[in-house]
Amino acid sequence: MKKRLPRLRTDTQAERFVAEADLTEFDLGDMKPMRFEFARKEARVNMRLPDALLTAVKSAADDAGIPYQRFIRQVLEEAVSRRNATGTSTRRRVTPSGAS
Repeated sequence: MKKRLPRLRTDTQAERFVAEADLTEFDLGDMKPMRFEFARKEARVNMRLPDALLTAVKSAADDAGIPYQRFIRQVLEEAVSRRNATGTSTRRRVTPSGAS
């Protein structure tokens, strides 16, 4: 049976653990991939959302274990990356609902 990971409360503890431990002895089955954000964020966005949508976004972010604003940023990054990968134009004509 594999060991459980210890609770590391500081960066120093984590660095020492990773440097000295044999990670093959530990159960890493519950680990989730984590993205670290180092890029500076200069621009701000302010938008209004329906309460139900914001509640759903916060719930999805909670399930992912990240703050909801980071979750929104990741969803936007993924959508733009997917759009760029398919070669879809980033310019799109938007018409009001009900307009033909």
